[in-house]
Amino acid sequence: MGINRRSFLGQVGALGLAGAGLSHVRADAEAHPATDDGMGVLVDLTNCNGCRRCEAVCSNSAGFAVLTDDELADRSVFDQHRRPGPRTYTVVNAFPNGHAGEEDPFMYAKSNCLHCLRPACVSGCIVGALQREPGGAVLYDAGKCMGCRYCMVACPFQIPAYEYDNVFTPQVRKCTFCRDAGNPHRDGPPVCVKTCPKECLTWGNRADLLTRAHDQISAHPDRYVSHVYGEHEAGGTAWLYLSRVPFEKLAFLTVPGKAAPALTETIQHGIFKHFVPPIAWCGILALAMVLTKPERHAAGSAAEGKACH
Repeated sequence: MGINRRSFLGQVGALGLAGAGLSHVRADAEAHPATDDGMGVLVDLTNCNGCRRCEAVCSNSAGFAVLTDDELADRSVFDQHRRPGPRTYTVVNAFPNGHAGEEDPFMYAKSNCLHCLRPACVSGCIVGALQREPGGAVLYDAGKCMGCRYCMVACPFQIPAYEYDNVFTPQVRKCTFCRDAGNPHRDGPPVCVKTCPKECLTWGNRADLLTRAHDQISAHPDRYVSHVYGEHEAGGTAWLYLSRVPFEKLAFLTVPGKAAPALTETIQHGIFKHFVPPIAWCGILALAMVLTKPERHAAGSAAEGKACH
């Protein structure tokens, strides 16, 4: 049958590892409750002029290709909608602002990982390769990643990107909030915040940023829609946005206010607790039967063969 005691033990060990990984989901969810006391960034899209300096400094800080001044001045990049990728943690897109006759008829929107308060990617990772730091950053440990890409499926904002072209050491890539180990900006605001020439990005305590955002909406109702994107989406995010046009017109995804892990972890835990252990135990018994049955069957067949002769 091609199954021996060594392979049996290996499969039993695999079941044990799977159980350990599933246990991590529950422990991680309980260790990362939603909170407003972390840091965040408030993005005022009404001030952005699409210079893409945030893209350039982000790329440089992450060790990717450096954008030249000529590349930044090329407005044809806005002809197609872009998403963050394995070597572009942040991108800026252009959208019609709905106000004809203005010098610049477009609004510009920066897109990157929003660093959720209850990250679905963290909940979906069964090996703990993604973790949310107390300060709000959701970080990735390539040493733990097994390449399942569940985080990509789980993310309601479709942000994590996989290095499909990296055959031997592929990683999941996304914005690190400049909090990854060795980053020179780890102890202060992300490099994009410090670089923005229009001061569209404000770094601070998330709760304070929310107060500031609502104050700006109240003081300038003609300038902003009455919606702070990221306040409630997916249970809340560290990145918050203000806009003069509805966010759905800027390709911002409509995401339920309830954090995804609140639903997925309930389902997962119910399945893991009440369904997987019995199935796993039945699997172990079945493997034991398979290991012993071939020996009896072979002995019986040999005896029958002798009798025929």
